[in-house]
Amino acid sequence: MSSRSMASKPRTGSSRDNSKNLRGITVTAFSFLAVFAAGSAAIPLFATYRTENGVTDSELSLVAVGYFLCAVSSLLMLGRLSDFLGRKPVSVAALLTAALGCAVLTGVNGFWPLLAGRALQGIAAGLASSALAAFIVDCAPARPKWIVPALTTAGSTVGLSLGVFASGALVQYGPFPRQLPYAVLGAVLVVCAVLLLVVQETVHRRPGAVASLRPKLKMPAKARPYLLVASFVFVSTWAVGGFFNAFGPSVAVDYLGSSAPLVAAAVFASYMVPSAIGGPLAGRMSVVAAQRLGMSAFAVAVIGLAAATAIGSAALFIGCGILGGAGMGLAMNGSMASLLSRANAAERAGVLSLIYAISYTGSALPALVVGQLSHVISLLAITCGYAGLGVLAWAATLLGTRTSNTLSSNPN
Repeated sequence: MSSRSMASKPRTGSSRDNSKNLRGITVTAFSFLAVFAAGSAAIPLFATYRTENGVTDSELSLVAVGYFLCAVSSLLMLGRLSDFLGRKPVSVAALLTAALGCAVLTGVNGFWPLLAGRALQGIAAGLASSALAAFIVDCAPARPKWIVPALTTAGSTVGLSLGVFASGALVQYGPFPRQLPYAVLGAVLVVCAVLLLVVQETVHRRPGAVASLRPKLKMPAKARPYLLVASFVFVSTWAVGGFFNAFGPSVAVDYLGSSAPLVAAAVFASYMVPSAIGGPLAGRMSVVAAQRLGMSAFAVAVIGLAAATAIGSAALFIGCGILGGAGMGLAMNGSMASLLSRANAAERAGVLSLIYAISYTGSALPALVVGQLSHVISLLAITCGYAGLGVLAWAATLLGTRTSNTLSSNPN
């Protein structure tokens, strides 16, 4: 199946009116961004929670794990729900769950409220990664052909970056720094939920919603040969994203010499923002080329991150984060296109759920292991460990794409 057919709106339940299509893609894409923006609002406050509330690096790692595990659980149990109830109600539920998480985080005074708020945001991220992402695919135009993988891949990372910068600015310069970021982003989420109500539904309600709660992640047969290489990309790039999530602020304080919330935001966003350029770039080359080039840039970047931490260079760390984020975006977009292009409209939510389940698991498991090791090893050693994982994934991708290349000269 071509990427053009991938990007096409489903025949059943989709609008033919251009203005409705534009409204649909605008509102769904902005809502997707908002869920992930709220998911990063706490990051500039991690240093504050460390110093004022005694939250340890190990506990911050567990908070990150809780977020990722709740996202994976949400995907496993609720990932196909929008195929039966419709995209709109499940997408609205994602937005309101994220808003509830923001409400809980306004009262953080220690580890447990932080964990609870982030867990709710993880559930919302899982719902958004299936229902809202599928809603975007349904509403997206057929051209440019890279728009679907770009919005569904870079949307999350751009949203995380926007959220962390907005939160960092409000923490550093606004009143009530421990509450204002959550209040602002919570209000944005509620507005998005209201706007989503006027978007035309793209999926007819049908029986089977309860049965869909049984965990079942399925990849179309045509896409399975490409899943292994894609998984190397998803796991490694999201693992490093988990590193920035859990340990980025601590590295900024302990090794880069700054506790300013905006510096913590810049460290986190340096990896997330550049992923947005991956969509247009990946659309100009074959999937295999996107995976190889993206993962090569990623491997160089993670080695540079370890070097920057060792010498205490914030400029090098942020620069390598930018390179790694660009490589992540390129490899992720290519990998996602290789799978989505072989799924029909009825399979999209399940495919996206599997993609994000693999990705979130790739973030959660290393963070869980490293969080326990943080009691006995340094942040520098942790950074080097993530760099080693990135290099191994790069080598595996180069080897794996040899097989992919024989299957199709241009899977795009």
